[in-house]
Amino acid sequence: MATKPGERKLAILHMLAQMLENPKAEKITTAALAARLDVSEAALYRHFASKAQMYEGLIEFIEQTLFGLVNRIAAEESSGLKQLEEIIGVMLGFAQKNPGMTRVLIGDVLVNEDERLQARINQLHDRLEALLRQALRIAASSGELPGAQDAASTANLLIAFVTGRWHQFAKSGFTRQPTEQWPSQWKTISSLRLGSTTETS
Repeated sequence: MATKPGERKLAILHMLAQMLENPKAEKITTAALAARLDVSEAALYRHFASKAQMYEGLIEFIEQTLFGLVNRIAAEESSGLKQLEEIIGVMLGFAQKNPGMTRVLIGDVLVNEDERLQARINQLHDRLEALLRQALRIAASSGELPGAQDAASTANLLIAFVTGRWHQFAKSGFTRQPTEQWPSQWKTISSLRLGSTTETS
């Protein structure tokens, strides 16, 4: 392992993420993690107070990476529809590049962990849905979408699509790529007039 404390923490998190990439979904224990790193469990606890804290470290990485990319899109792209397409693409692409993190995103490795971890993931999903909703409202206000736009229900539909692709990726043993067929799927989604309705949100 690395010698500096910060590097050691990163090495622990990197190994945890690697273990989560096992399609057989092995149970992650601190003993197994320590064995992979060739250190004692006590050495792990010098850097993290608990396994839950290790998962929090992974969630922080997910949050920083995803929201950093998405906020950049929102700042640089004026078209609401283009924002929507790129944000969804980022969410799918992040999972594809980080299989282990996908299992954190869908919460399957958090089932028997501290409930605050699942609550934090739920909050992350809510924040992503809010960003999709904002992009839809920008698209509607600029005339990119016809008719009155029910941004709330459409954003919920789109986040359900994304999380469905994440689940499919994880449950397939990481063989069904999240970005598979995404360009043609976006054409289908955008051709549905994205929630044009007679009601406002």
